Amino acid sequence: MSDFDRIRPYHDHEVPEVVQRIVNHPQLPTAAAKIVMPEALKTTGIGAWLARWLVQQKTRKLTTVADCQLLIAEYFEDLIAATTRGLTVSGLENLDPKQPYLFTSNHRDIVMDSSLMNYLLHEAGFPTCRMAVGDNLLKHELAADLMRLNKSFVIERDVTGTKAAYKVLHRTSRYIRQSIEEGVSVWIAQREGRAKDGWDRTDPAILKMLGLAHKEVGGSDGVENMVARYTVVPVSVGYELDPCAGAKAHELYLTDRDGGYAKADEEDVQSIITGLVGQKGRVHIHFGEPIPESCDSPPVLADAIDRSVLGNMRVYPTQVKAAQILGEVEPEGAEVSELPDVMSNFDTELAACPDEERPFFLIQYGNLIKNRRELFGTTLA
Repeated sequence: MSDFDRIRPYHDHEVPEVVQRIVNHPQLPTAAAKIVMPEALKTTGIGAWLARWLVQQKTRKLTTVADCQLLIAEYFEDLIAATTRGLTVSGLENLDPKQPYLFTSNHRDIVMDSSLMNYLLHEAGFPTCRMAVGDNLLKHELAADLMRLNKSFVIERDVTGTKAAYKVLHRTSRYIRQSIEEGVSVWIAQREGRAKDGWDRTDPAILKMLGLAHKEVGGSDGVENMVARYTVVPVSVGYELDPCAGAKAHELYLTDRDGGYAKADEEDVQSIITGLVGQKGRVHIHFGEPIPESCDSPPVLADAIDRSVLGNMRVYPTQVKAAQILGEVEPEGAEVSELPDVMSNFDTELAACPDEERPFFLIQYGNLIKNRRELFGTTLA
């Protein structure tokens, strides 16, 4: 048994058994219907039955991870068409499909951030990458199987004790190193969990974890060696609308009021589904220029990633409007929206928030403007 077996994605020889387990899972019909069925059938018994039948037909001949990803790409095209007002990409022309990269991005949606990035890599002729996911998302058997079948690996967080925590972090760092040395790119978010408050800043602790596998006896924290060995590429992921903004606002408000928040058992799975099927407006992903080797300490590397991620993120009218309401932007700086229905969606979601939760809804959009002002001295670069 490999030391990585508990965290790695599934291998090709495991695919048929895992696919069969997914098809037979009792919650599959309901979840699949919400994604693949027409609106009138999403919550009906016939819709669930048809969804299971469709999944059974589509998965009969899947034998490799690549087969599974091709099927996912097929559905993703329809999902993008149905839930966005356009997906655009920039920066890939500066990267080499034959070279492995360590991609790190801001994190707004549990599944969509890395999945959209992988979809765009695939469409451009790049190999897809392995994606880091927190173990909290893998407590649900169906979600765990689907993610690990789609090249996700596990970041173990549910551990107690300093020695145990170091052991699992070191294992993750070694797995990422092994992946890149095998020629496989890796994606990891710039901080633990989603930036529910829209504050897209890199946590140096993530970078220290990445450096553990490069640490030498008596040497530094390993980040300098890591940057020299990896090609680190910041990625900016921007949504005009966040389907989970209302739920995030509710969580942020309760956390602020009560000092903490306890998730319901199925809350993460519901967030995944909402993020998949909800309206996102325009979506733009930018692949930044590789980080120079001179960024060889956690704070310097974190700052370089932040400047790339935030500096290359597209600013949408929803973010400008939220910043105006929060007092971050003068009204004359507003961009005129080309998509009135998107702004109407934003206004409807904001109005649906209880008064006490609205500030937490608005910061998710408006903090991009505040971040840019702090880093660059301007709001709409």
